[in-house]
Amino acid sequence: MTTPHEIEDLLRTCAPQVLGVLVRRYGDFADCEDAVQEAMVAAATSWPADSVPDHPRSWLITVARRRLTDAVRSDIARRRREETAAGQAGFASPAADDETPDEDDTLTLLLMCCHPALTMASQAALTLRAVGGLSTAEIARAYLVPEATMAQRISRSKQRIAAAGATFELPPEPELTARVRVVLHVLYLIFNEGYTASSGASLQRAELADEAIRLTRMLLRLRPDEGEVAGLLALMLLTHARRAARTGALGDLVPLSEQDRSAWDRQTIAEGDALISATLQRAPIGPYQVQAAIAAVHASAADPADTDWRQILMLYQLLEVLAPGPIVSLNRAVAVAMVHGPQAGLELIATLDSDDRLSDHHRLAAVRAHLLEQSGDRRAARAAYQAAAKMTTSLPEQRYLESRAARLS
Repeated sequence: MTTPHEIEDLLRTCAPQVLGVLVRRYGDFADCEDAVQEAMVAAATSWPADSVPDHPRSWLITVARRRLTDAVRSDIARRRREETAAGQAGFASPAADDETPDEDDTLTLLLMCCHPALTMASQAALTLRAVGGLSTAEIARAYLVPEATMAQRISRSKQRIAAAGATFELPPEPELTARVRVVLHVLYLIFNEGYTASSGASLQRAELADEAIRLTRMLLRLRPDEGEVAGLLALMLLTHARRAARTGALGDLVPLSEQDRSAWDRQTIAEGDALISATLQRAPIGPYQVQAAIAAVHASAADPADTDWRQILMLYQLLEVLAPGPIVSLNRAVAVAMVHGPQAGLELIATLDSDDRLSDHHRLAAVRAHLLEQSGDRRAARAAYQAAAKMTTSLPEQRYLESRAARLS
């Protein structure tokens, strides 16, 4: 007998395939997506009781098409009544189409959801809804916003895509490669929000991280020769493998250096390590691959003292060349401190004080506090921890930073 969890996984796998069939046939992304969501609800209600059909994808396509056709016919009838009253001719309803195409339009859907006309937040929400198969309520809970707010965000996203004149087809190369990079960035953002929630009472939102991994696996099947797709999946796996050790019994943050490494998921680490090792040998190197390599170095250390910080520093120097930015420089400062001492790290951090992209970010103050503590300047470290605690909206991070400051009183 199929379990509810297996049905949920099956529905989320089928969702983008079903939506692709409908959008390719009918063209209206918003109406098709609504029809697919109704079909998903119908399946979630009937399949546990009646068993999963032999051809679940075809079942979903049939139900979604009926929902869409009923909506179109209702609209046609309304417009005919209006036109008859105005003395105008009506128009024909769309022809029935019983064929179920074999092609998988998931990549096309991902590109459409990550359309440049949308903000990053809207791209992420629409990707989770249309490609991930998550309900609006699930996405709203994950991002800690009211369901009505998320529904409005998703609705506006669909309207913007339509207004931008997006067509349901893959763009030509090299535009396709550039658009895939946008998709990767959106999946990366979804994973990061799941791995370390930007706000709220929980440090992690595992459902978001899990969904980002699932979607990246899907993308890798569609683009198996893309080194950065493999690199991103490896990075997610190697990072997510530490999730069980990242919080204590009360949900408080446990830093990497203090984690119980026996709680790390070694099977997931092995998968991520094998993936990045193979990718680095065959594909042009990119930022996600370098980050995955850094995560692999951390994962290979059985004890914090065994960490090869010189190799990590070398990788961060490479990452700064490939994808320069203040967060990369901040992470490199930590590696510099581990190799050359805390004062060297503090000197590098001082160069970031004038960067507006970090001025309101708690991580700059948190890293400075950590290095000040290592250097023996307890008073300055305490002030920096307190400043970082005031900046973050994550309660577990806030409690951790406040506890570090209290230890230095």
